[in-house]
Amino acid sequence: MRTRFAPSPTGYLHIGSLRTALFEYLAAKSLNGTFVLRIEDTDQKREVPGAIENLVEILKWIGIEFDEGPHAGGNYGPYIQSQRKKIYKKYADELLGRGEVYHCFCAPERLEKMRAERTAKKLPPRYDRTCRSLSKTEVEEKIKRGERYVIRQKMPLEGETTVRDLLRGDIVFKNEELEDHVLIKSDGMPTYQFANVIDDHTMEITHVFRGEEWISSFPKNILLYRSFGWTPPVFAHIPLILNKEGGKLSKRQGDVAVEDYKEKGYLPEALLNFCILLGWHPKEENEILSFEDMKAKFKIEDIRISPAVFDSEKLDYFNGYYIRQKSLDELVELCWPYLKENLKMTENRKKKTEFLREVVALEQERLKKLSEIGELTKFFFEDDLQYDQNLLVWKKLTVDDVKENLKKLLSILENISEKDWKKEILEKTIMEFLNVSGLKVGDYLWPMRVALTGQKASPGPFEVAEVLGKEESLKRIEKATD
Repeated sequence: MRTRFAPSPTGYLHIGSLRTALFEYLAAKSLNGTFVLRIEDTDQKREVPGAIENLVEILKWIGIEFDEGPHAGGNYGPYIQSQRKKIYKKYADELLGRGEVYHCFCAPERLEKMRAERTAKKLPPRYDRTCRSLSKTEVEEKIKRGERYVIRQKMPLEGETTVRDLLRGDIVFKNEELEDHVLIKSDGMPTYQFANVIDDHTMEITHVFRGEEWISSFPKNILLYRSFGWTPPVFAHIPLILNKEGGKLSKRQGDVAVEDYKEKGYLPEALLNFCILLGWHPKEENEILSFEDMKAKFKIEDIRISPAVFDSEKLDYFNGYYIRQKSLDELVELCWPYLKENLKMTENRKKKTEFLREVVALEQERLKKLSEIGELTKFFFEDDLQYDQNLLVWKKLTVDDVKENLKKLLSILENISEKDWKKEILEKTIMEFLNVSGLKVGDYLWPMRVALTGQKASPGPFEVAEVLGKEESLKRIEKATD
């Protein structure tokens, strides 16, 4: 098996493209096949400098690497379409010699007017085949005069074309509804449709995965294979990915680039686990899948054809799960970029590795993405905590009540030694005092937690106090009483 991932170098990696690459990679690896990277840069106006390098780098970060490609070499190169113009010309000339394609000299202005007129008549805005009937002599004369032309595929005018999709079975198209589409543009560059067929054949690609939006062009591809007398690869059109409202994923509604998710602190494991379930599902109920699990369990025939829904909450769930599986040392390293700003706020004593480890350990259970660590732990690094005094007030307490409660806590906490300043001892001591005195837990623990964190929501007061240490904890509670 040979599969290929063939993106355009036009920017960042779309989450849908990652899903396609993942399916292609797993299909190849499940059968000890070859996974190829091919760059489709026929639309050079949209090319972004550095996009190829960025693509290879982000997929390597994810865990997907290529056996062949512009960066890896191989026996089927070049792997960049703009470097394969001579190959495309050779095959275009072959089709011209067979009469399977024709020169079209229609100017863009004429085509635009023609389409507008057909649309006004409620006809499909397809090319009207004006140049299809030109004689060989007329074509030669136009070329001699230097008239610009494209090369179009001659589609059958009647009957039906049946194509076979691995997931959907046979699909039938009426030939009269197919357009004589362009194969070679006026600048000599091939269109996506022509280059793909030539490349897939010459690179001996056995299986093609692409989104179901390409089904409409499927008969054009198959007819092109037939024009050459080639056996086409197996095609599998994978389901669309929709947002929760049922529409197409859009940058306006949220992030769609894998790089955006990396920057926000999503882990490769989570993105892979999430993406494989967008149109595929294991036989068993367990959805937590390692990369090795995916390679072992993935089968092409298990891909579903109903649209997949991009659920960001599910992605957050996976990411939180994989964050919790990390060792503390590894998680501290991953969180480091998001803690830099916090560290600038602190004295040197708080920059110690052990302090960072304690801070990260406290938040590990709550984190959904790494980027949250900065805001969630900001209070640990502030030397002068600022918050509204009313936040200290619990339910029906008055400010004076809170002040008295904090003073009582201070008197108890001051008597706990530095050596005993541990979560378990702090909790045992304070809870025994509250229980023996018949006092309400919330009246004391809420103000204590706010005094230590300045937050409405945070880890518990005993956990925070342990990480802050005795000196800093008492300092913050004293400030709260003021």
